[in-house]
Amino acid sequence: VYLETYGCQMNVNDTEIAWAILQKNGYTRTKELDEADVILLVTCSVREKAEQAIWNRLRHLKALKARRQQARIPLRIGILGCMAERLKEEILHREKLVDIVAGPDAYRDLPRLLAVAESVEQAANVLLSLDETYADILPVQTSAGGTTAFVSIMRGCDNMCSYCIVPFTRGRERSRPIASILQEVRMLSDQGVKEVTLLGQNVNSFRDMSEVQFQSAAAPVLSRGFSTVYKAKPGGLRFAHLLDQVSRIDPEMRIRFTSPHPKDFPDEASVLQLIQERHNICKQLHLPAQSGSTRVLEAMRRGYTREAYLELVHHVRESIPGVSLSSDFIAGFCGETEEDHQQTLSLLREVHYNVGFLFAYSMRQKTRAYHRLQDDVPADIKQRRLEELITVFREEAARANEAMVGQSQLVLVEGPSKRSASELCGRNDGNIKVIFPDAETEDAAGCEAPVRAQPGDYVLVKVTSASSQTLKGVLLCRTTLSRSAACH
Repeated sequence: VYLETYGCQMNVNDTEIAWAILQKNGYTRTKELDEADVILLVTCSVREKAEQAIWNRLRHLKALKARRQQARIPLRIGILGCMAERLKEEILHREKLVDIVAGPDAYRDLPRLLAVAESVEQAANVLLSLDETYADILPVQTSAGGTTAFVSIMRGCDNMCSYCIVPFTRGRERSRPIASILQEVRMLSDQGVKEVTLLGQNVNSFRDMSEVQFQSAAAPVLSRGFSTVYKAKPGGLRFAHLLDQVSRIDPEMRIRFTSPHPKDFPDEASVLQLIQERHNICKQLHLPAQSGSTRVLEAMRRGYTREAYLELVHHVRESIPGVSLSSDFIAGFCGETEEDHQQTLSLLREVHYNVGFLFAYSMRQKTRAYHRLQDDVPADIKQRRLEELITVFREEAARANEAMVGQSQLVLVEGPSKRSASELCGRNDGNIKVIFPDAETEDAAGCEAPVRAQPGDYVLVKVTSASSQTLKGVLLCRTTLSRSAACH
């Protein structure tokens, strides 16, 4: 089987789940397209561009399949994930190229679907589940020996933002039992993984209902000034409990999480307290804003005003000194005026994000915006606004990063830099890329002989220059996460 992944980190994790299931059923994996008996594409539907990439890829695979048919060597092609969920009929009927279609909750069914497709029938399962979390399947890491890993803690989303297809392609929100998450993180720690990112569409509304004694817990409070389209659900173990447990597993393993929703950081947020207290939980938060205009936020059904969002940012910065912030923004949403756009630019200037994910709006079928709103901002204006957002974001990120010049940063080494074999690359606590020479250095533990930093090592790097995307510096020494925390 040959697996190809498109889109978000959830899809990387889905690929690992699908592969774990196929491996148990006797499949072996190839990295060579020409060796494959089965080609599976794990797809994304969030933007039109992502879907277009798949249609283009299928055109390429059509030629490969035709050559195989001439040589009488069977080849089955499958579309997995969000696009399978959204476009099942079209995928099966267009060119009759695809043999199997499996939505995000149907990966357990892959061996059966592939067996059905062997007898020349097309096979599909896009049923969305209210309880599938793949809790009992330990994903097989796709990059063996990697220093970082993603652990899925929940699936689906209940927020129903008007622009978003995710609730329709990934279904309702449900959380994985904490016990199975801890088992996976322990396994990764034993394998030498040094950084784990807890993954979900809305991680801080996590709610594990698997233990009876916690089912009567009170419903959580929302952040001040925030609302939601659904009623807060009582019961269950919450995200703060999970974060506390995960961070205790291995003091040398960094913990990150994405993506939270701003509404789920109430004032007494123990999550923020934990980030501030634990040396191995990264001082980094993703706070998706989407727009800086209250009017547009209301049309998007985000459940907050610009003022409430800024108050939350202020609260986060007070709670976690030196926190690194990232965000998502959409340019040219339905009805967005030039004034709305200017408000988003001013929000970027006010918050100074370190990392940003910025996109032009892409209307998706099934969403509330598709049924209720007009996609009335012309493509050229969307593009101009997007470029203006990117320019301002980069100016502010460069300014934020330049403030680190002269400081020493703790960096987790990931491997050689893409641009130069004589340099290494890693990320600091704030998830910003740091590049430094691959040179001999001393070890903070006081080893006599100089050492060379390897992937998975923590090193201290003194920052000498910065851009909006990266920091560059000189290597000071190799150290550990715990030792570095004790020194600060």
